[in-house]
Amino acid sequence: MPEQDDADLLAARCADSMWAEDGASQAMGMQIVSVREGCAVLSMTVRETMVNGHGMCHGGMIFSLADSAFAFACNSQNFVAVASAASIDFLEPASAGDVLTASASIVTQGKKTGLYDVAVSDQNNRIIAQFRGRSARIRGAVLPE
Repeated sequence: MPEQDDADLLAARCADSMWAEDGASQAMGMQIVSVREGCAVLSMTVRETMVNGHGMCHGGMIFSLADSAFAFACNSQNFVAVASAASIDFLEPASAGDVLTASASIVTQGKKTGLYDVAVSDQNNRIIAQFRGRSARIRGAVLPE
């Protein structure tokens, strides 16, 4: 297994700090799979309470998973960042019991704004949704000084 470089170790520390305060992601049953500089992978099992009236995973739940992966990716360099815009394309339905994985990766990160893509797939590697998020860095660091 390759050694993590300093940037990836910093990303992991940022993720640990954010996760400790992230009640929303925890309440939805999300789990952090991995975090590296500019990238994050989160997973979530679709529960019966996440299914809409058509028997499919509610789009808001899929969006939330993608948004959380985006958040961990865009805060991985220890600059506090928030979403300034986001969009999602729903490509396939997901059902109760499906395990969804959101893989976020940096497209570009400037001094103040960034662009990130997130692919959401199921346990069969079917792409369920594509999310694109724009981040804005605000004052402060993720980790306490």
